[in-house]
Amino acid sequence: MQGKVLIANRGEIAIRIMNACKDLGLDYVVVYTDADRNSQHVQLNRTEGQDKNAWRVTSYTDPNDILAIADHTLCTAIHPGYGFFSEDYRFARRVTIRDRPLTFIGPNWEVIKSLGDKINTKRVANQLRIPTIPGTDSPIYNEMEAEEIALQLFEIQQEQESGQPSILVKAAAGGGGMGIEEVHRIEQFRRVYRQVQNYAKRQFGDGGVLIEQCLKDFNHLEVQLVCSQHNERLHFSSRNCTIQSTGRQKRIEAAPGFDATCYAYEFDAEQVLQQIVDYSLKLAAHVRYDNVGTWEWIVSRSGKPYLLEVNTRIQVENDVSARISYIDGEHPNLIREQIRLALGEPMGYKQKKIEFRGASIELRIVAENTQRDFAPWIGTITRFDFPQFDWSAVYTHVPTDRPYAIPSEYDPNLALALVWGDSMDEAKQRALQFLDQSIIEGQDSSGGGIITNLDYLRNHLDQLLTF
Repeated sequence: MQGKVLIANRGEIAIRIMNACKDLGLDYVVVYTDADRNSQHVQLNRTEGQDKNAWRVTSYTDPNDILAIADHTLCTAIHPGYGFFSEDYRFARRVTIRDRPLTFIGPNWEVIKSLGDKINTKRVANQLRIPTIPGTDSPIYNEMEAEEIALQLFEIQQEQESGQPSILVKAAAGGGGMGIEEVHRIEQFRRVYRQVQNYAKRQFGDGGVLIEQCLKDFNHLEVQLVCSQHNERLHFSSRNCTIQSTGRQKRIEAAPGFDATCYAYEFDAEQVLQQIVDYSLKLAAHVRYDNVGTWEWIVSRSGKPYLLEVNTRIQVENDVSARISYIDGEHPNLIREQIRLALGEPMGYKQKKIEFRGASIELRIVAENTQRDFAPWIGTITRFDFPQFDWSAVYTHVPTDRPYAIPSEYDPNLALALVWGDSMDEAKQRALQFLDQSIIEGQDSSGGGIITNLDYLRNHLDQLLTF
């Protein structure tokens, strides 16, 4: 392959993209901020001299900086990683239609625009008879109409005898959990509706409100799709991401999405997993999806699936799916596949070529106090040691040969640990063994010891894939 990739991200994902480029024979450039100067994604590259390939930027979210470096270094493509520009259709469009066009490593910008809008995604899914959370698929501006919809949702829940019924009132233009209120009785609705609508007008300049049934007793599942520009679409099974922080940040992921050895489900787990895969492929075909992507689902205790959203990018947990997948006896590298397909190559294999077996678990290791609402810990790491096994992998930007001060500008994510085995029980036992042999030491500015979530991860492994 030919080309040169600018990696517009940081930390472990930047390193994984670097390695994928090397595997494909592609040259690359990395960027970094002053706060990240000591990150391994910088230290592994050249920051000085005529052949330097690590360039300082003021911010990872300054498009002018990013594109100026891409032009100066004669890059032909940009990989956004996850976060930052990865789901910004405006950036993807700018990259591809400028005077010196570049390849955006991800889906085409029109797809990102279409599926990046959760309201539009829900509307299209409903047209295709793909189940979504009961409620509106367009903003509501009229109070009387809103109350009528709310009443219908309460009545549906009462008919289903779903415990304590409730609905969510959301600012349509919001995101990241902002502008969401829960209503337990219809008598509360008008007051909450007005409150959310006023908030939405102030914060987003749009008073549109969404109304949805509040689902509480569920598992959060994902379907990993890999698609090409040649009308090819495959899946790499499902994964379960239910164990999350109070801020809805994933902490443990596992594949496949359900496992009968972990829990006695009230439904046919294999049938539900196949159902969400089929629905995901149906929507991908409809929008002509052409790169990697993740379809996020919630599945109720009774086995009812609801499409939540589509992530039009590579995800942190992509390797969880790869570790239960085999092509010619080898685990695929989904980041490498993403790059290769974005540069126009055909898939080169069919769905029947992919074999699924065993189980895998990802542990997100974070410097945080799980006893205090997952508050970040900031300080200097003085020892960072993980065991090495032929059934594990670690992705990290933290150096092991010198102290490392955690930048306060970013989330204190330290590492991703992957383990896999022939069964979910074996994968759990290996995850415990891995955690027990992991050593992280450090101090904050007051001399206090480092705080991580290792105990939290250890204590929540038994909850994997359960209700």
